Amino acid sequence: MNISVRHGQGYWGTKTDFAALLEHVRKIGPVLEENAEENDRLGRLNDATFAALKPLRMSHIFAEEKIGGAQLSPTQGLELIEAITYHSGGAGWVSMVHACIGAMSAAFLPDSAIGRLYGPDTENRFSGQGTPTGMLKKVDGGYLLNGKWSYASGIHHATFTHTAALLDDGNGQPAKDENGDVIVLCAHAPVEQFDLLGNWDVLGLNATGSIDYGAKDVFIAEDMVFPILTAEPQRLKEFFSLGVVGLAAIGHSGWAIGASRRILDEVAKFARAKTGRAGLLGESEKFWYDFGRNEGRVRAARAFLFEVWRDVEKSIEAGDRVSTRQISLVHLAKSEVHEAGVDACQFVYRAAGGASLRRGVMQRIYREMLTAANHFTINANIVTAAGREIGGVWSDRKWQFYDLIEKK
Repeated sequence: MNISVRHGQGYWGTKTDFAALLEHVRKIGPVLEENAEENDRLGRLNDATFAALKPLRMSHIFAEEKIGGAQLSPTQGLELIEAITYHSGGAGWVSMVHACIGAMSAAFLPDSAIGRLYGPDTENRFSGQGTPTGMLKKVDGGYLLNGKWSYASGIHHATFTHTAALLDDGNGQPAKDENGDVIVLCAHAPVEQFDLLGNWDVLGLNATGSIDYGAKDVFIAEDMVFPILTAEPQRLKEFFSLGVVGLAAIGHSGWAIGASRRILDEVAKFARAKTGRAGLLGESEKFWYDFGRNEGRVRAARAFLFEVWRDVEKSIEAGDRVSTRQISLVHLAKSEVHEAGVDACQFVYRAAGGASLRRGVMQRIYREMLTAANHFTINANIVTAAGREIGGVWSDRKWQFYDLIEKK
């Protein structure tokens, strides 16, 4: 019988001053805000924005200290991403993508790959796509990768891709494992070996540069892949038992609470400037009632989010893997902070009239939140499955990627 090792709060990193990270975000806040509009038009982060973010080393925040990471806790990651997003949704999104994909690479790749990607003289950042719209063919020493992928947020500022692909069975068809399931591997290679294809003319989150990219016989070393659906953690095994989906949830959730907070602060500031005579927004009872309701819901969703993640941290610190129920609650909390954010943005857009219609902070966050809420990770089917598990209907299942599957 294996006995859990009790780590306690000493599980998390001690070498990085988390308060200093938040202070850095506060200092660069004006830079992020001054450039947010230009980034939105540019379709990527400009040089000034990325230079301001770079010292945070977001691709390393969840990586183990032993390999050069900060080894932050999930709640610290939520706070950091929230703080960046408050100043700029585009900067917050790119930061959270780099953080979450960096965590996945640090969690699941073997030591030989980690030595190259996270060595003392490296400063790698990761971007890519976890949907397998390409194929890997086995060759001597590794694989050849071919395909095309979409939504590579932050790839303009990444050094390595993280790309899901089906394994070729040798006949051009997807290989299957002993259970009859297709084998999906996540491959890593330098960004410059890929074709950056554009195709990012969208409603919101323009500044993330979430373009398409393609591969033509890109060589992937044998140790630069991991099985994305079934990967076992190679280090920090309790924390990284969250899997790729649980790690991604930290980023998406942190982004949503930062954007929600900012748009409510913006409309309150706007309303305070519109007081003094009847008919002005700041004198409207209906406005302040609706504002109060949205303020309450956004705060409640954030509180639920942190309640869920503190419980996850408690299990990790006790030396336990994250449970099926905890992942279900992670999904519910992630959904709720987005739904609360969407409702808050709809309220602000309708209430602020011409101010939210025209380009500016409120309009930009409105477009960004509606775009973020369309992300697959907020899919209604995921919430439905979580509801079934919590309600006791699917209590005999476990999470694999975004599906709650029967245990085999």
